Amino acid sequence: MKIGNREFDVNNKTYIMGILNVTPDSFSDGGKWNQMDAALAHVEDMIREGADIIDVGGESTRPGFAKVEAEEEASRVLPVIEAIHSRFDVPISVDTYKAVVAEQAIQAGASLVNDVWGFKKDPDMAGVVAKYNAVCCLMHNKSEAVYDNFLVDMLHETQECVNLAVAAGVKKENIILDPGVGFGKTYEMNLLTIRRLDLFRELGYPVLLGTSRKSVIGMTLDLPADQRVEGTLATTVMGVMSGCAFVRVHDIKENKRVIMMTEAILGK
Repeated sequence: MKIGNREFDVNNKTYIMGILNVTPDSFSDGGKWNQMDAALAHVEDMIREGADIIDVGGESTRPGFAKVEAEEEASRVLPVIEAIHSRFDVPISVDTYKAVVAEQAIQAGASLVNDVWGFKKDPDMAGVVAKYNAVCCLMHNKSEAVYDNFLVDMLHETQECVNLAVAAGVKKENIILDPGVGFGKTYEMNLLTIRRLDLFRELGYPVLLGTSRKSVIGMTLDLPADQRVEGTLATTVMGVMSGCAFVRVHDIKENKRVIMMTEAILGK
């Protein structure tokens, strides 16, 4: 898979998507990186520690988040994307479900659209991604954790996202899937999702696992967001062993080391 100017061996390796939230209210790092100098310094640190992609987000998706209008979201992410693109040789992802923000972000230098609603929230999103031949990450999500058969329904609903993308002209080789840990799922469902990542792999697309510092870890270990590194690392190991192509994380150095060790044991 090619993202930006870089080739990714998604069948044999696990890569790191580093999180850059330029928001005042993200659940674990809100307000830390929404000044340009701090954001760029953090990007430099993440690249040095082993980040392969930088994911820039301008609207928090934590429970109870405040909705941000597209204009405000764009004003947060576009200058940062432009600055990263001009200073660093690293693929850039934009974390948005709004087509107008995605299009401007691609024009500013992003090459991947990370949509937490899997093209189901904005009917124009799939067309934008297809228009620019961008890569997309389609996440499973729903408003309420209501299912007839959780695993079967989750896979079916994720396939619906893929169908939207393909129907709009998105190339299949440009699609990544995210099972959406922490979104539209109970605590038990989140654990089951991580345990059955193999089912997601069977859909035939590279899988991104996003568990970093999330509430499923906090609830399991009874720890606040800034003390969930070890719990995150356990999920990253599960991701590597299940064949995930990407993990989306805050703590780059620690996750990079655990990926390298796990891959060595697996003979990758």
